[in-house]
Amino acid sequence: MAAAPITRSSLSLPWKTRFLLSVFATATHAVRRRDGTVNRRLLDFLEFRTPTTSKPVNGVKTYDVQIDPNRELWFRVFVPTQHVVEDVAVIVFFHGGGFVFLAPNTKVYDAMCRRMARKVPAVVVSVNYRLAPEHRYPVQHNDCFDVLKFLDDEENRSKSLPENANISRCFLAGDSAGGNIAHHVAQRACEFDFQQLKVIGVVAIQPFFGGEERTNSEKELEEMHILSLKRTDWYWNAFMPPGEGYNRDHPIINVSGPQAVDISKIEFPTTIVVVAGFDILRDWQKRYYEWLKKSDKDAYLVEYPNMCHGFYAFPELPESEQLMSSVKDFIHKVIKKVAMTPV
Repeated sequence: MAAAPITRSSLSLPWKTRFLLSVFATATHAVRRRDGTVNRRLLDFLEFRTPTTSKPVNGVKTYDVQIDPNRELWFRVFVPTQHVVEDVAVIVFFHGGGFVFLAPNTKVYDAMCRRMARKVPAVVVSVNYRLAPEHRYPVQHNDCFDVLKFLDDEENRSKSLPENANISRCFLAGDSAGGNIAHHVAQRACEFDFQQLKVIGVVAIQPFFGGEERTNSEKELEEMHILSLKRTDWYWNAFMPPGEGYNRDHPIINVSGPQAVDISKIEFPTTIVVVAGFDILRDWQKRYYEWLKKSDKDAYLVEYPNMCHGFYAFPELPESEQLMSSVKDFIHKVIKKVAMTPV
């Protein structure tokens, strides 16, 4: 007997989570204009922002660091203050939002990075990159790579990170669009001659990939409220520059597709890929994991079959806490592996 198709009605979530997901979907829909632009003034009223905390909150203090005010390139640093060790990893985090919405100081990402910094523990650097459609590809990826170059400079690093932050134990992490950025920035980092910084791991949480083909998960879940097929297409159209060759099979979108970059000969970092059963992007994410393995890269797949896109942002869900534990275990495993590898 064939398995019953997964549908939106099959997803079971607490009422609070459903309500918050509905609010986000409604708000991000309301600020989209018919001409493809975004009403940023209205969005500012709808997004909840969190200020920095010089005094620790839940065991973590935060502050912001400006890199280039002209392009609004800055990052928020999350420093754990409990169980402090002399040598702590650095997680450079790229937020989601379809390349169009959200920021490090948005309440949901401030809370998420605070949890990550405390749980691992690690110093988390959450990057504010420029958004589409005002700024299209490759602006977002260039901004995020520039943060790595900034942190690699000893003077910049001494002014922006705590003394115990070990930049040679750097992980790139991101969710959704940020997961896409994490992969591509890691690929560029493999081919760049840094002085001190070394990317040793990638945490790709429900990364935003796609292609011209319509996958089974896209067909089954095309009407999902939080991330529908129409919404993903809108995000790609807002993100990619107009012109020939910029379709969904471009390697920045279809990372493992017909135009995929050959990474078999580069030292791509160990990667964990997080997938959810009710995520319309599920099949693309699994293909990404399989492509990493076929490219002879060290990769791990973590699946949450009963969760939707963005579930990790809701601490009331047990799976959200499980994900944080999985990220912690992955980071410690990679650090141990690197420490045991002969130089």
